[in-house]
Amino acid sequence: MDEQITYMQQLQQDDGPVVLINQFNVTAADAALLLEVWADDAEFMKTQPGFISTQLHRGTSGSTTFMNVAAWESARALGDAFRSPEFQERVARYPDSTVAAPHVFQKVAVAGICLA
Repeated sequence: MDEQITYMQQLQQDDGPVVLINQFNVTAADAALLLEVWADDAEFMKTQPGFISTQLHRGTSGSTTFMNVAAWESARALGDAFRSPEFQERVARYPDSTVAAPHVFQKVAVAGICLA
């Protein structure tokens, strides 16, 4: 998502709670398989230290764009789970048409509108 900062660079930080937003695009033929593999990944991630929650969203009107929004205690905890051999084996099961764009975010306080 950000061409200047890689996902792997983001996973080195350890400065409080983060939100992973990961956009997936697949062909229509692969949408059901993406859901199956993602659900298995989510079950694994739920058991990892630092995991808080996750929610998968799908674009409307037959879209094959999916958005995973996951909360973690820190980017380092997310990184440890992401780099684990168990998770890397799971990643290999995604459909060939899958294009993922993960990025890590922190809340931003905006006076009168958003709380940090």
